[in-house]
Amino acid sequence: MSWRLYQQARSVKEYESRAVSSLSSLSSVVKADGISQSEFSKLEEKISSAQMNTRKAKAITHGRLWDFAAVLPLVGDDIATVQGMTDVVSDVAENVVPRLADVIHTLQNSTLSAGDATINLSPILASQKEMSSISVALNRQTEKYDNLATPRLTPIKTAYLSGQSSLSSVKDSVTSLADGFRILPEFLGAQGARTYAVMAMTTSEARSSGGLIGSVGEMHTNKGAISIGDFRSNKDYLSYKGGTPTSDESRLFTAWGPLKMSFDIRDSAVYPDTARVAEAMKGIWKNTPWGTQEDLDGVILVDPVVLQQLIAATGNVTLPDGRVLTGSNTAEFLLNTVYIDYPVAQQDQLFELVAERTLSSAFSDMTVSKLMTIGTIMGSMAQGRHMSVFVFDSAIQKAVAAAGFTASSPDSEKNPSVGVYITQQSPSKMDWYVHRTSTVVRLSCNTDGSQTYQVTYRMKNTLSSDKVADLPSYITGSTRSGNAVEKTLVYPPSGGSIRDLTIDGDATSPKNTTLNGKKVYASVITIPPGGEATISFTAVTSVKSVTDLRMDQTPMGWVDQGITYDMSVCTVEKRS
Repeated sequence: MSWRLYQQARSVKEYESRAVSSLSSLSSVVKADGISQSEFSKLEEKISSAQMNTRKAKAITHGRLWDFAAVLPLVGDDIATVQGMTDVVSDVAENVVPRLADVIHTLQNSTLSAGDATINLSPILASQKEMSSISVALNRQTEKYDNLATPRLTPIKTAYLSGQSSLSSVKDSVTSLADGFRILPEFLGAQGARTYAVMAMTTSEARSSGGLIGSVGEMHTNKGAISIGDFRSNKDYLSYKGGTPTSDESRLFTAWGPLKMSFDIRDSAVYPDTARVAEAMKGIWKNTPWGTQEDLDGVILVDPVVLQQLIAATGNVTLPDGRVLTGSNTAEFLLNTVYIDYPVAQQDQLFELVAERTLSSAFSDMTVSKLMTIGTIMGSMAQGRHMSVFVFDSAIQKAVAAAGFTASSPDSEKNPSVGVYITQQSPSKMDWYVHRTSTVVRLSCNTDGSQTYQVTYRMKNTLSSDKVADLPSYITGSTRSGNAVEKTLVYPPSGGSIRDLTIDGDATSPKNTTLNGKKVYASVITIPPGGEATISFTAVTSVKSVTDLRMDQTPMGWVDQGITYDMSVCTVEKRS
């Protein structure tokens, strides 16, 4: 019996590997630079191949031999996991992926471009509900897969982990696309004219929500018609004040220093919640000459990583001096190189030029492949806080927030997160050199429904001391020290707690305080060139939590968030 089981296990592994490989191609299809009819035919072939292989694998694993082996000691749990794997992959191949292919095919046969800068929103609106349903189904199956017991036998464990990685990649791509579809029509004025302030964040000079606001553009949308207005430098906004900061905000960001926030346009992203950033922008907007002529419907926070991803999808941007910005060098150019190679007077102009051309190109001459790419980019960028949206119409904002496009500090007990937010205290562009990595390790699943985690957050100043003198003071700071001086806010999970918080490095003792009703631990960490600091703490989630703890943080100048999760010790009990 054991030899026969071994032989069948090898066949199952081969069938599952082929099926998972076929399904993995969906990630590249969703992110494709172009989906031709021939490529769509290849997609259908891959779906058919996945279905054939999962049927063969499922037929074997649910035969009498495997059902018997599933109750045996030692190997029984691994057998049950393989049966669960084949069930999940089969359901995805048979019942989920074909629906996604149908949506793509329908959009392919629709006319999405209604002119150079106008999008026909009807096909997108018609596909919203189905895309959302597909995303929910795929997330449900991925959750089932993740909840299977991790196999002990190496060959089975290898196949399990490979399938888990591939399924997660497909799920992330489809989720991002569905989220993009969910807000895109409202974003583009499906219900009428909209005016958004596009706030350009410079993450090399960090503020909690992203970075110092260098310029603000205008985006006008109406029934799919889009126009990008001129970007104005922050200097054009400095004489116009916004709303009044709360007492908590004044204490944390001004009284406690060392850098005393002015709360003008430059520092409006100092708040970790996009809702507060939007309130500040609205207050400033209505005091400007242009704001008195036009109401503001919402704000869009973007950083250079967003522009880089859009450029990768829509084509390079050539600067007046011939320099070419691509999908791999744009963020570094706008966050670092521009301050080295160009005079201060040109720096804002170059950002404005790149932003206007990129955003205009992103929404012109729309095709199905471009729509899917833009939708996926918007979703993934929002997940990493490189992009965040807030709309003042409460009904629309509810949908925007539900789709994950409005960043906030930890506010959900069911879906817990910890927040680590950074604000540079030395006027400089040193945060380009500060690389942050973190690990979140689950320690236990507690009987009351909470979970306990060990969180480690590292910040390293990658600028070497011998290079400081080679850089302009605009980057290194007026003292030319090359120090990164970070005001760091650490938020516990909503309804949960943090204990045993320590900082290894040059840091002030963490202050236990509040920021607008939420508990927060505040400290100032100084990281010299080549130096690093590490924050460590234990986090306990609310008893109401039903998902794994996630890390939310100030974005860096690249896509990779540097977060590693280890949830292997136990599985969160899912409750309604």
